[in-house]
Amino acid sequence: MLERRPSHDDLIDHLVRSTALQRGEAARVVLDVLAYFDETTEEFVRRRHRELQAGGAVNAEIFERIAAELPHRAVAPQELSLRQLRRIVYG
Repeated sequence: MLERRPSHDDLIDHLVRSTALQRGEAARVVLDVLAYFDETTEEFVRRRHRELQAGGAVNAEIFERIAAELPHRAVAPQELSLRQLRRIVYG
């Protein structure tokens, strides 16, 4: 009987072969990356706003930067206006 392996096991195997990571570390990295890219657009905008605000940036800079970052996500969302970004954060 064939063992059923989750689809990301091949990636974990590759990371173990090509880096100094142990299998458990490689699995944790893969799960972290998958969780990062599983974030919705709204979650991403809110998280980045909090991070940039904590770093001392002001809203004008923050929303411009988030707007510039969004098209570079793994699965880029539709283009959002600065007003739409503000609505995501503040409702």
